[in-house]
Order: sequence, then structure tokens, then C-alpha cells
Amino acid sequence: METVQRKREVWIDYLRVIACFMVLTVHSTEPFYLGGEGSQILSLNEGIWAAIFLSVTRGCVALFVIASSYLQFPIHYPTGEFLRRRATRVLVPLVVWLLIYAFYWGEPVHNLRDLLVNFNYSAGHLWFVYMLIGLYLLMPLLSPWAEKVGKKELQAYICIWLFTSLIPFIRDYLGGGQLSMTYGTGGLPQFARYPVWGEASWNLYGTFYYFSGFIGYLLLGLYLRKFVGELSWGKTLSVSIPCLLGGFAICGGGFLRRIFLSSGGEFPYSGPLSQGVWWETSLFNDALGTVLVTIGFILIIRKISCEGKFYRKVVLPVSQASYGMYLGHMIILAAFSGLFLGIFGRGEEGILGIWTPPVEILLTAFCSYTCAAIAAVLIRKIPKVGKWIIG
Repeated sequence: METVQRKREVWIDYLRVIACFMVLTVHSTEPFYLGGEGSQILSLNEGIWAAIFLSVTRGCVALFVIASSYLQFPIHYPTGEFLRRRATRVLVPLVVWLLIYAFYWGEPVHNLRDLLVNFNYSAGHLWFVYMLIGLYLLMPLLSPWAEKVGKKELQAYICIWLFTSLIPFIRDYLGGGQLSMTYGTGGLPQFARYPVWGEASWNLYGTFYYFSGFIGYLLLGLYLRKFVGELSWGKTLSVSIPCLLGGFAICGGGFLRRIFLSSGGEFPYSGPLSQGVWWETSLFNDALGTVLVTIGFILIIRKISCEGKFYRKVVLPVSQASYGMYLGHMIILAAFSGLFLGIFGRGEEGILGIWTPPVEILLTAFCSYTCAAIAAVLIRKIPKVGKWIIG
């Protein structure tokens, strides 16, 4: 039988490398608004810089989902084989790192017990993998439809999903903003969901429940592969630039607006963790601002096609190890964050004045990224066990 080798999508490798750096930048920014009792802004300057970095990088997780959809959806081999491949690539490394974090942070016995129902909250970034596994379980179910769906039909479903990206703002408005925050089981902050379109205290499964969330990025990846051909730079920028500017305005503007509503413009300001969660309303992964930023970036990244020495020696190895970088980077990032915080300081006392936050954020992200990339690439090369750790 003749074996057909699928051409590698070079731009996907660049996407993984870029999105992974964006993830580390998001986590490098968090200390500038999360702290104290749970949320803390020491100065207006820090709030502005946090808004800038969070807005620019907020599409990072969605980019990974679109990449998975573009390459895997619809699936073209038996469900059992698909799930086995995904388990080897995704689930086994997750278990390895869950155990590492269980012993690295906190009380191991308590952490190991909690792993039966959820990830260790000290390694909060692992939520992404649980969500991704859920999408993988859904792909075989939707694949027959995805094979046959037409352009207009798919556009209609994407439009429904785009409407659901407004729901976080609708809930926030109807629920009275900060008053819509409450505490759930174990004292963890959560939204007191203002009921819309069929929801009630006894029913969370309203009209748009099954159309919201990350399922839309799965559809975007499908649409991109099936119906969006090669675009010129002119057409790419005519769509991506308005999306990026609109997305930045919604994400950053909404973040700063909620900070001012909480603090009354007086800094430093501290509040419970629920306050920080509320500040992030416009930054939610399923909110309109993040959707627009993601579309803007994906169209630009898709134009990258360089396959030279830099791609082969740097981009490709880092791309192949990017999942492991994502899993393990928090250990390295926490160390660099503490280091640069000690060197440069915080707030008005920072040795670089108004430039202290961006310098700390970028240095933490860059150094963490470099070390995590080198470590992940080298571990992945270990015979037999490397790919079980890194993926």
C-alpha cells in the first residue's frame, strides 16, 4: 500500500511557540493584580500595565484549541485509535505533572487525595488540559457532521457561538457587577450566575449552554481549514487589525473599568480573590474581546511560512515540546518572578519607576520561557521515557 505523508503545517509550529510565550506572559503578569487578600493593585501604573499585557496575550489558550481543531477535527480514523493517541500524547504527561506538583507545592497527602476530583490549585494552569480532554471526547461525536457541513451552515453556528461571547457581560450587567460574586464549596469564588434563557437555580442548562465556551474555537479551526483559503497580506490585515484593536479595547478597557469601580481610583487597593475574578470578566476565554484577539492573531500567524534553519533548529523542536513546557513552566516561572521582584521592587518604590512592571513581566516571561524550552526539548530526547513526560 502507498503511504501518503501529510504535509506539515509550518504555521502551526510558529503558533505553538508564540502561544506558549503568551501563556508565560499572562502568568508573569498575574502577581501585579493578584496578591494580598486575593486581589491587589498597588498603583494605577501597575493596573495599566497589567491591562496591556493581559489584553495582548489573552488569546493564547484559544490559539492552542484552534490548532488542535485544525489538525485533528474531524477525525479520520476509528474513535478508539484517536482516543488512544490522545491519551498517550496528552493524558499520560498530565498525570506525571499532576504528581510532580502534588509533591512540589503544599501537603502531598492532601494534594494526592484531591487529585481524585480535580487538579492541584497551586498549578492552576492545568485546568486547560481537563478542558482539552473534554473536547477530544466530543470530537468523534461531531466528526460525521463536520465532514459534511457546508459553509453557510457552519457560519450560522459560529454566529450563535459569537452571541454567547456576550453572555458574560450580560450576566455582569443584570447581576449588578461585584454583587454577582459569591463563594462556593470550599470557599472558592464563583459567579452567582444571573439566570438567562431557561436557566434557574435548579437548572444550569439553558438554551445556549451547549453552544458556549471552547466549542466555538473548535468550529473556528474547522472553518479556517475548510473554507478559508490563502489570503493576501492586504486582506489578512484588513480583518485582523480591526479584530485586534477591538479585542484589546474590550479586554483592557473592561479590566481597567472594573478596577476603578472597585478602588474608586484610590491605590493601593486590596480585595478578596473574587474581586480579581470579577476584574477578569472581559478577559474570559469565552468573552467577545478574547474571541476577537484570537481571530486577529490566528490570521496573521497563518501567514508565517518560513522553513529555514531557524525553523528547523529552534521553532520545530520547541513546538514539539510546547505541551511539556506548558505543563511544567510554573515551577521555573515562580522562581524567576520572585527573583526579579526582589531585584526591581514593586509599586512606587520600584527602581525603574513606571517601567518597573513591564521590565519585570518581560524578563520573567523571557527567562522562564528560555529555560522551560531548553529543559523540555532535552527531556523529550530521553529515550523511551522523554515523550511520556513532555508529550
